[in-house]
Amino acid sequence: MENFTTNAALITAVLMNYFNGIYNGDVTTLKTVFHPQAIVAGDINGQPYFKTVDQYLDGVKNRKSPHELGDEFRMKIISLEIINNTAIAKVQVPIFEYNYYDQLSLVIVDGKWVVVNKLLTNVKQ
Repeated sequence: MENFTTNAALITAVLMNYFNGIYNGDVTTLKTVFHPQAIVAGDINGQPYFKTVDQYLDGVKNRKSPHELGDEFRMKIISLEIINNTAIAKVQVPIFEYNYYDQLSLVIVDGKWVVVNKLLTNVKQ
């Protein structure tokens, strides 16, 4: 249980960096969250979405952040499953006009938890 608690705290810190990076448009922080070979995929309003992490981060860099647009910070962790050195975090990321639900796959690489896959979808409210 102690190992789970420790890993859950470490992953939660990664997820908070993820949320803050998105909310503030902080690509430097987001780069610490993602593995350099991570994939970002899913569907947005029924349309397939596939990007490398570099393409995704470029999009974040070149848009106004939710904070700049006055959006309220409403991101939250829904669930976290940890098995050995792997984890899946389900999170809600309501930004702009979207209500994103992300499933983030994490692994320990070089002693730290990083996101290796971001699977996302927009759930209409």
